[in-house]
Amino acid sequence: MIELEGVPELIDPVMVAAFEGWNDAGDAASTAVAHLDREWKGEVFAALDAEDYYDFQVNRPTVFLENGVRKITWPTTRLSVVRIGGDKPRDLVLVRGIEPSMRWRSFCNELLGFAHELGVEMVVILGALLGDTPHTRPVPVSGVTSDPDLARTMELEETRYEGPTGIVGILQEACTHAGVPAVSLWAAVPHYVSQPPNPKATLALLNRLEDLTGLRIPLGELPEDARAWQLGVDQLAAEDSEVAEYVQTLEEARDTAELPEASGEAIAREFERYLRRRDPGQGPGPGGPGVATESGDTSYLRDPGSGRTRPPKPDPEPQAEPEPRADPEPPEAAGEPGTDDEE
Repeated sequence: MIELEGVPELIDPVMVAAFEGWNDAGDAASTAVAHLDREWKGEVFAALDAEDYYDFQVNRPTVFLENGVRKITWPTTRLSVVRIGGDKPRDLVLVRGIEPSMRWRSFCNELLGFAHELGVEMVVILGALLGDTPHTRPVPVSGVTSDPDLARTMELEETRYEGPTGIVGILQEACTHAGVPAVSLWAAVPHYVSQPPNPKATLALLNRLEDLTGLRIPLGELPEDARAWQLGVDQLAAEDSEVAEYVQTLEEARDTAELPEASGEAIAREFERYLRRRDPGQGPGPGGPGVATESGDTSYLRDPGSGRTRPPKPDPEPQAEPEPRADPEPPEAAGEPGTDDEE
């Protein structure tokens, strides 16, 4: 039994989790949870024992100096709580860590022990995968669950994925077997520009989380960073005619496939999000404008450290778990495509 001390009684808590590694293309998912923790000033109340779950030759500890004293940070998974006020208060339990190297079943059982003790009503796991999706279009985000009833009531997809899986898939199945409602949100990251950060994919995950929970998430500089990121990739593609041609092919395929959604459900979701952001009573964060859209708006790519422009370089290596689908083949200069259907 897990005993929690110093954690207040939570209001309708939802657990939101993300893990660095195979299920985190472009660091989009882990960055989303880090954003929530930073914006809502989360308080860490637990950390899993790193010795139990991590191979330190794979995920090495780091040494740092604090007031002249050498200290070590061990790779682990930490849990924090954020208290969200407003007219409809709802608390979040944030889980952020690295995909464990071993003992995945024990790892999931320990997280579920915390969820049980805290009265968590639903678990939302964020993931990101590489896919054949153009950077110029809204980031596709799939919401999937293993629970047929949950899929029907929350308008989610019931997962049909078969193949290799990561800790996101294992934790979702563990929740299902434990009777805890669980949803996975997957953002598709363009495989031809897969290196982190990807603020556009992070923004898309947070927008989808808003839709799922009804919370109004303060976005800070994410919309600006997403526009800057897109312009940086635009500039990169313009320098290579084969990459530009491949992006155009992806755009045509995407527009043809998603025209019905663009005219209906997606527009309705965006309008609902706009209304939430106009209402100052729906949780913390500044009111007024700043509705996050994933349109083709562009700016410049900023380096957070220096403020200088920094166009990204293509990375041809796919990282996420695949599910085959018929997409156009890219030119050799763009590398092999990934796939974007996940569990």
